[in-house]
Amino acid sequence: MEQSTARPAVAGGDIDADGVAVLPAVLTRPEPRGPTRGVHTFSSLAHMSYRYLWIGTLFMSLGQWIQQVTLGYVMYDLTGSSVLLGVMSTVRALPFLFLSPVAGVIVDRVDRRKLLLAIQGSLVVTAIAMGLFVRSGLLEPWHLFVFSIITASAWAANQPLRQALVSMVVPREQLSNAVALNSFAFNITKIVGPALGGFLIAWVGASGNFLVQGFAYVAVLVSVGQIRLAATEGEPAQGSVWANMVEGFSYIRGSPAVLALLIAALVPSVMAMPYQTLMPVFQKDVLNVGPEGLGLMLAAPGIGAVVCTLGLASFSERVRRKGYILLVAMAATGICLILFSRTTTLPWAMVALVGLGGFQILYNATNMTMLQLIVPDVLMGRVMSLYMINVGLSPAGALFGGIMTQAVGAPATLALMGALVVAMAVVMFFRNPEMRRVVT
Repeated sequence: MEQSTARPAVAGGDIDADGVAVLPAVLTRPEPRGPTRGVHTFSSLAHMSYRYLWIGTLFMSLGQWIQQVTLGYVMYDLTGSSVLLGVMSTVRALPFLFLSPVAGVIVDRVDRRKLLLAIQGSLVVTAIAMGLFVRSGLLEPWHLFVFSIITASAWAANQPLRQALVSMVVPREQLSNAVALNSFAFNITKIVGPALGGFLIAWVGASGNFLVQGFAYVAVLVSVGQIRLAATEGEPAQGSVWANMVEGFSYIRGSPAVLALLIAALVPSVMAMPYQTLMPVFQKDVLNVGPEGLGLMLAAPGIGAVVCTLGLASFSERVRRKGYILLVAMAATGICLILFSRTTTLPWAMVALVGLGGFQILYNATNMTMLQLIVPDVLMGRVMSLYMINVGLSPAGALFGGIMTQAVGAPATLALMGALVVAMAVVMFFRNPEMRRVVT
């Protein structure tokens, strides 16, 4: 039987008839275990609540990828319009841009476990309802837009909430490992999910896919029900929502390291991620390979990301000056973009893309870990919600990449984007010493 590493919470506990303390549903933060030696790739999974949170992340991400494939398939099958596909992708990103700040306030004001249960329950209902609606034959394009807005709004709250929960279920010195394992779960499902979604469409149909997604979310709901959270350090947010939002912005403005990390989080979405939308251009016009080559190119960054997250989970606890790792990973991401832009053969393109996926996930995971270590629990939801705004800005990056490609071509566009990423890393190295001084 697993031994808990947490101390009983004194406040809020009850005493039974025999005078024995009864633990409440909320526990205090797990005690640090001190420095460890050797490789501890899955050490965070020793904590029961994190284990359930991680399993939930796995099923959640799997369901999300299945949904993304199915929505695109249904929209195009229904309308034959590639324009509507792009519009739907933009609609799915907008809630992260406009609702995230409010969602962050809610995360800091209410019981986080109950909020997560409520969000997961709503996603179960909407997925099953959409599956039944598709099967009814009454589906119209606007129904898909409404469904996209509802689910994306839930995700705009779900993402910062899940990130805020990580620091409540693992000790401080294992945060790097926990964040890396979360990234590992996401990237594994990023590889498996789209292929599984396509297979399920052929096997059970589009309506069946939504039902499968709903059942995946039921598994998430069950896992969330087993989580026991640490007590939040400090007083929960009080007063009006606006006052709480202003408090969050004031904290960020007064914390140079946090502000620099949030600005740095925008780099992948605006300057690096658009390379994904240009893959078909490279496949057809630059590398002259068939659709199987495109599939390999799309899979390569995921392979690099999985390998990197396992390495990060294994050795990140030994690295104390994470700011240097962040800046090096940012510069390496830009260099890999430049190298990919100059390739003319598929094997070298694959090498550059594997490196790009690995360094990008190293960059993202290190950024997230540093924020988790710096930001107080009572402000974590608000800060994480602003971190997630980068999802809402990703269509802007894709649009910029498309316009530049029309003007100067795909290779020159990616070379320029890579150079901008490298320049950003150099500027942040000299202009934001607070980031380099963060020691964990």
